[in-house]
Amino acid sequence: MRKLTALIAVFALLLAGCNTVQGLGKDLEKGGEAIQKVAK
Repeated sequence: MRKLTALIAVFALLLAGCNTVQGLGKDLEKGGEAIQKVAK
């Protein structure tokens, strides 16, 4: 359940912050980091 919640939060951040291609890249990086934290 925690993983699902984390994934939903990551996608919400991606949708909220991707105004540019550069911004999208940064958001994807942050999303990957968040997933790695949850996986530990």
